[in-house]
Amino acid sequence: MSSSGGEFMVTVRRKEVVAAMLPMQKHWLPLSNLDLLLPPINVGVFFCYKKPRGSASGGDDFTFGSMVRVLKEAMAQALVPYYAFAGEVLSNSLGEAELLCNNRGVDFLEAYADVKLQDLNLYNPDESIEGKLAPTRKHGVLSVQVTELKCGGIVVACTFDHRIADAYPTNMFLVSWAETAQSKPLSVIPSFRRSLLNPRHPGSYAPSLDHMYVPISALPPPKVPQPGADPLISRLYYVTAEKLSLLQTLATSKSSSYKRTKLESLSAFLWKMVAKSAHMENANQKICKMSVVVDGRKRLSSGDEDRTTAMASYFGNVLSFPFGEKTVNDLKEKPLSWVGDEVHDFLEAAMTKEHFLGLIDWVEAHRPEPAALNMCCSGNSDGPGFMVSSGQRFPVTKVDFGWGKPALGSYHFPWGAEVGYVMPMPTPTVDDDWVVYMHLLKAQIELIETEAAHIFRPLTADHLNLLNAD
Repeated sequence: MSSSGGEFMVTVRRKEVVAAMLPMQKHWLPLSNLDLLLPPINVGVFFCYKKPRGSASGGDDFTFGSMVRVLKEAMAQALVPYYAFAGEVLSNSLGEAELLCNNRGVDFLEAYADVKLQDLNLYNPDESIEGKLAPTRKHGVLSVQVTELKCGGIVVACTFDHRIADAYPTNMFLVSWAETAQSKPLSVIPSFRRSLLNPRHPGSYAPSLDHMYVPISALPPPKVPQPGADPLISRLYYVTAEKLSLLQTLATSKSSSYKRTKLESLSAFLWKMVAKSAHMENANQKICKMSVVVDGRKRLSSGDEDRTTAMASYFGNVLSFPFGEKTVNDLKEKPLSWVGDEVHDFLEAAMTKEHFLGLIDWVEAHRPEPAALNMCCSGNSDGPGFMVSSGQRFPVTKVDFGWGKPALGSYHFPWGAEVGYVMPMPTPTVDDDWVVYMHLLKAQIELIETEAAHIFRPLTADHLNLLNAD
């Protein structure tokens, strides 16, 4: 094994399927119009735990076998209310995806990795997580892998179908799974009330949505991959609250009545960095695009108390992907405060109830033809582009199955699109510090590490207090 923690063997010891413990009536659950906007892509999330010091009851120490037993039994219980994760996605007669709730169950793998937690190269999840500690989803909606480490620590990783859930209900499930493992009552019960996202009759939407989304039939032909093209790579960074505060100050213009949010500020800074990395012909005149994901739950329930309660537990996708587009030259040359204003402006337009109602109506007007996000389409941009999604509600400290809080929790999303993806998340160790997942072109990563090394520090065991993990 190398000292980098990348070269290690993972042995899968057992595969089984965990189904909900109670029988359920087999039924079909249609996807909402907002679900139908998502392509068939997988999202990963993983949690690293130090070796437990003792059982919660004061008895014998936890063993890997006893921890796996707790996880499987709790999952079988949690899948009763979260039955969508135990189903299968199939196509209906119109060719649209639909969820068959048949309690097929969750593929559950038990594995062993010949590496210590503190030696895992967490900075490079391509080397340490992808294909090793994160399961490949082959069947069903959700797959889980629990891996025992050489030091006695464990990694719990999940891969799920994004068409069925965004991060919000997935986070709900993870917390409910942990609560069940500790015999606690569930803090939230998921709702599958699709009528909350019904289209209006007659429908209505802003013309700007025709620029944001494109029916599949209108897509340009895909680009032919060029030999030696710059690859997309994944990295994890640690960003302190002090650096985030500095970015906020720099991203807020003097004329602004409000301080830019941390997410707006980080996004603005990365937009400048990605633009600066552009080295194609006539790069300064090229358009650089950035999307920031907006969750519509609060927007759709504004002013309605009952709807607010219902949307707070809604299981499904409730996302929009507004984006900004500026010339590489403007992003490079203008101050960060100008870029911060541009981020705020394109986000503000999507943070309304009408935007999400219009988005639901836009999908209805184009069904059953699927659509794609304009900025992610091959041939629709001649410059660089990437997406930022906030993971600030990621409940990492609540995913405690009884043997302690995670030393690290992170989403892992090498999604296969031609544009990059960035997700900042809270750290479980220091309040207000962030762990930032980046999936960007190699040249973009190299520029960020060269020019912003004072902000983005490669994630190490030291940041997570792992040096004495064994």
